[in-house]
Amino acid sequence: MVNVLPLTLTGAVLTRRDKVLVGPVDLTLGARGITVVIGPNGSGKTSLLRMMHGLQRVTQGSVDWAVPDAQARRRQAYVFQQPIALRRSVLANLIYPLRLHGVPRPQAEAEGRAIAARFGLSGKLAQSAPSLSGGEMQSLALARALITRPDVLFADEPCAALDGQTTRRIEAHLTAAAGAGTRLIMATHDMGQARRLADQVIFLLHGRIHEMGDARPFFNGPATPEAAAFLRGDIVD
Repeated sequence: MVNVLPLTLTGAVLTRRDKVLVGPVDLTLGARGITVVIGPNGSGKTSLLRMMHGLQRVTQGSVDWAVPDAQARRRQAYVFQQPIALRRSVLANLIYPLRLHGVPRPQAEAEGRAIAARFGLSGKLAQSAPSLSGGEMQSLALARALITRPDVLFADEPCAALDGQTTRRIEAHLTAAAGAGTRLIMATHDMGQARRLADQVIFLLHGRIHEMGDARPFFNGPATPEAAAFLRGDIVD
């Protein structure tokens, strides 16, 4: 099966009510690794992820996958900052993507139970998903996103408001998914997390890619004064 990547953005612009949220962006992302998008609040991190995933259509330019869009949509997943759950049981939430892909119910339920065990949700399978704690809900959202073994996972602040122990677990699942071949593109405000996870960094400022490169040289010596100021914790505007 051909991977959906690379993902290529060419002159991509996203606007809302005549205000430019992101762009223009020219960017190519290859088939492996973890790209972390950072930048000040309001810099367009979430909008960039949503534009790449297709949740919001570009106003100008293009977002192109290596396969037709319909095929690309089936082979990617998105985890929101505020996790979303169907008003069904945890198991029903887990198997929902598999059933959409035509997987028979017995096989889907077996896979749902297996991934629940990996994510510490085995004792919650019959529980209503909306009644889970915040950390459990995010674990469910990530497990549901990964159950189809997507080529690409977009994650928008996946550990926001989580405690340290839950954050460590989520990060472990993210790195394991990347190690198994899922391309991870995530936004975070947590520079410690960015340093721990990133292979590549995109630094956004005013909706534009201000700096981009491999993680280690970026964190050790950013090329622009704005990126350096941001990493110091200064206000960048």
